[in-house]
Amino acid sequence: MAKRPIMIMGCTSDAGKSFLVTALCRHFANQGLRVAPFKAQNMSNNAAVTTEGLEIGRAQYLQALAARIPPQARMNPVLLKPSAETYSQVIVLGKFHPEISALPWLARKPQLWPIVREALQSLLADYDQVVIEGAGSPAEVNLRQSDIVNMRVALECQADVYLVADIDRGGAFAHLLGTWMCLEPAEQALIKGFVLNKFRGDQALLGNAMDWLQERTGVPTVAIVPMVRHALPDEDTFHHRAAAVPGQINIALLLYPYASNLDEFDPLIHTPGVNVVPIRTLTSLQDFQAVILPGSKNTVESLRYLRQTGLEREVLGAATRGQLILGVCGGMQLLGRDIFDPSHLESGDSAGLNLLELTTTLAPYKITQQRETDWLNGGTVHGYEIHHGQTQAGSSVQPHLADGLGWQQANIYGVYLHGLLENTQYRQWFLEQVGWRGQAEDWAALVEAELEKAAQLVTATGWFNS
Repeated sequence: MAKRPIMIMGCTSDAGKSFLVTALCRHFANQGLRVAPFKAQNMSNNAAVTTEGLEIGRAQYLQALAARIPPQARMNPVLLKPSAETYSQVIVLGKFHPEISALPWLARKPQLWPIVREALQSLLADYDQVVIEGAGSPAEVNLRQSDIVNMRVALECQADVYLVADIDRGGAFAHLLGTWMCLEPAEQALIKGFVLNKFRGDQALLGNAMDWLQERTGVPTVAIVPMVRHALPDEDTFHHRAAAVPGQINIALLLYPYASNLDEFDPLIHTPGVNVVPIRTLTSLQDFQAVILPGSKNTVESLRYLRQTGLEREVLGAATRGQLILGVCGGMQLLGRDIFDPSHLESGDSAGLNLLELTTTLAPYKITQQRETDWLNGGTVHGYEIHHGQTQAGSSVQPHLADGLGWQQANIYGVYLHGLLENTQYRQWFLEQVGWRGQAEDWAALVEAELEKAAQLVTATGWFNS
């Protein structure tokens, strides 16, 4: 028998909604329920590809794995991928929708809401339990008119809503009370509990604050979730500042504007003895063993940023010194000789860094598919493609991956295959090239263990225990 849907909303962005939905999906799956995640609209350049070749947010992809079901486009029917200051590519049910992408923000709701509602209702019909994630905060009263992801969804399915505050950043009780007060009476009635997330320290310090909050709202605090370190993919991975550390394998990850699919480097981040350093501003790359240029939703704009900041000179210097440089998808394209944009999909034509003899033309048709191919250093690798680019190789480059998915030229490597470093054998090879000595872990097995730990966290709080 289907249970009433559960919806996790946050007082702020980065309150931990995605993690909690992931944990709940595994918790309910462990109870034998057929459970599915749902997020009506996600804004992220971290995307994944389903077996059908459809794009969804990486968070919903992981949540489906937590639920032990195949990821499906209806779990994230609308995905916004920012590629300019005032423009986002709109992905609808897994496919780029140029007509809706061209509409003003407020004109999109009549087109998108029926799609969202149908996707939601289909999941409710097919699964015992649906766990829904909100976006940002439902207290953004200026966005109420265009809402298709927060209280509009909750009211549509009469979900039990749990409001989450990040207590680590401070002001949690004010956030919870203020958010509740910004809601309409019908919306307030759906709030079944408050959740204090990322708590560390002595719970006795909370005193009677939860009672104080319940007296004013009628809503109990149902869970206090401790701050935990985990290795699960995160949409907001790189909050920290870091620098090269002597004695470790230091890898520079260039975070230019519109960088995408950054979670694919998590296997490196969680490898002992490896220090992945986010590089946003002009920084010497001399002390790094490798430099990674990630994907980009606007390759030419990312390239302009490298030139404006002086990071282009640093990348060229690293190439001359023989440091290993890996470009993934858009990162590979900007390492090439030329980028042509005849359909004006991004920011026009540009000369690249000319470190790989590749020429890329951006085509209106977008390739999105899971792939398995031969890696020419040995073995088979799997991953996924998401790109408009069609790349031609010159005589100076050698194949690195089969099927036109990757090339190499001396110490410079470029690949179209996202998720490559999740392959244990490839990650082992990559790290050995830069001097690491160790045994690479099976990344899929590590993620599976982390999902179980997340579910146990829910159980330990007493939240939803029956």
